Amino acid sequence: MAVKSNISFTIDKNGGITITVEGAPGTSCTDLTKELEEALGVVIDRQFTQEYYDEAEERLTIKLGVDE
Repeated sequence: MAVKSNISFTIDKNGGITITVEGAPGTSCTDLTKELEEALGVVIDRQFTQEYYDEAEERLTIKLGVDE
């Protein structure tokens, strides 16, 4: 059975992009966003929740933009 994952994007006023992944267990969230990260820019921050390490459903937030 396929697992439903949600990916949302937020673009701030400076053009920085935040990608949030929900419902992707373990490291599958980074598999889902790999090509997006490569296409959109340099990753300047990556935050994993505890669920990421527990291999359960988790939320991942990735910020892309100009390295300041």
